Amino acid sequence: MTTDIEIARQVKLRPIPEIAERLGVKSDQLEMYGKYKAKLPLDLIDLERTKRSKLILVSAISPTPPGEGKTTMSVGLTQGMNRIGCATTVVLREPSLGPVFGIKGGATGGGWSQVLPMEDINLHFTGDFAAVEKAHNLLAALIDNSIQSRKRSLGIDSRTVAWKRVFDMNDRALRNVIVGLGGTAGGVPRETGFDITAASEIMAILCLSNDLADLKRRLGNIFVGYTRDKKPVFARELNAAGAMTLLMKDAIKPNLVQTIEGTPAIIHGGPFANIAQGTNTIIATRMGLSLSDYVVTEAGFGFDLGAEKFLDIKCQAAGLSPSAVVIVATLRALKFHGGAALKSVSEPNSAALAAGFANLDKHLENAAQFNIKPVVAINRFTTDTDEEIQMLTEHCRQLGVDAVEANVWAEGGKGAENLARTVRSVADQCTTKFQPLYDWNWPVQQKIETICKKIYGAATVEYQQQAKNDLKTIGNLGLENSAVCIAKTQKSLSDDPNIIGRPRDFTVTVRQIEIAAGAGFVVPITGDMMRMPGLPDEPAAEKMDIDNDGNIVGLS
Repeated sequence: MTTDIEIARQVKLRPIPEIAERLGVKSDQLEMYGKYKAKLPLDLIDLERTKRSKLILVSAISPTPPGEGKTTMSVGLTQGMNRIGCATTVVLREPSLGPVFGIKGGATGGGWSQVLPMEDINLHFTGDFAAVEKAHNLLAALIDNSIQSRKRSLGIDSRTVAWKRVFDMNDRALRNVIVGLGGTAGGVPRETGFDITAASEIMAILCLSNDLADLKRRLGNIFVGYTRDKKPVFARELNAAGAMTLLMKDAIKPNLVQTIEGTPAIIHGGPFANIAQGTNTIIATRMGLSLSDYVVTEAGFGFDLGAEKFLDIKCQAAGLSPSAVVIVATLRALKFHGGAALKSVSEPNSAALAAGFANLDKHLENAAQFNIKPVVAINRFTTDTDEEIQMLTEHCRQLGVDAVEANVWAEGGKGAENLARTVRSVADQCTTKFQPLYDWNWPVQQKIETICKKIYGAATVEYQQQAKNDLKTIGNLGLENSAVCIAKTQKSLSDDPNIIGRPRDFTVTVRQIEIAAGAGFVVPITGDMMRMPGLPDEPAAEKMDIDNDGNIVGLS
């Protein structure tokens, strides 16, 4: 089988000014990053135009470890929409190097539904992740410098500092470290650690900021810790926000690239949905809505994670309302959730498929809770049988939900034309706004339990002592009106990755609640979730290489 990178190399890329022309953007408005990448200036955003354009959200059922192809489907659907005469832009997140070199590989789609140049996008791109990392670690350095300083000390109690450093790679050895060793010149020793860059609060802030001034304000609102006399300390008191914003001055601008079929693609921001809010930036989404009649965007992992956060956090913050939601389902994932072993999910198994429908049903019910009409996109694999595809289609029909097969990996936009017609019809007929699951003004505990019970299906929520202490801290800081961004495994609707299908009457355990005051939300951490992933036994990196002519192999 031809690999993604081999397919990408067959495509003759169009100069990026040509792609910009399709959006009505002149070449002299672009900030070029070579021939095929450019940044878009924020003054292209037209808030009045955004109200007239249609936003389409792509989500999924609970995935298998390799994922179910949301990005591939988003790109293919966008190409299909353009093929049927709808001016459509796809707006996506940027890949993190952690998954690229870990278990999932690249995040630019696949087959004939990719965004290009895929090598650049997967490997550093325009430097946005590096800017987030540097801004985050600058604040960490300023915190430790203040603790060390005698002349300008704020009296920070090092035991209360929760701000870790970040690094854009899966590396479990960095989860817990001690800094400040080497005597007095090395600083004040204290325990800390690293998170992956995608989990940085600064990544979350970038994705939720309206403009440069809002970015600076939010950076200043980052909660650092307490002084020795119990006074809260924020980044603005360290005079950090200005320099941090300076490092982000280019990263705040969305990136324009293209799909395999030459349709416009805007890629910006990259938080994970299991440990952060899992959506691209508000700025990028508004940019797409300003320049196109339709925007296709995706939210990470299943509807219980990315879509819930997209709707309850991003849409509430930005005043956005999707006109349709596409839920990607694969036979392999349904069989997996029906009890089939992962290694056998490509084999026919109608019993496991039928049992796995329960997982899909819950995600469809969740979409209905937000008052959005779902469409099921069946992402076809070469091993799928017509009989089992028909089983899934008929099951959805009985639920009153349109289910459309799409062969976007092998056929690109052509394989998504039927799906595009269905999605266009749903979006064009939508006359209602989505209904948020909760009000931000509710108590934090009520918001947590609403998500756990209504979206995950939990019966109860238990709070360990650290989480109870964190709830008190949130109240003392006056942050009760924050949104809630739950960190939970993507492998299950519950907080236990081993429970497949549609679990019922389980308990969600909240270990602790991190404060992201700059982003405007708090992060309840459930189960065994880690904000610094580790590499698998066989990392994708082991299969990657580059030859003497600069040709990359193994990246997909």
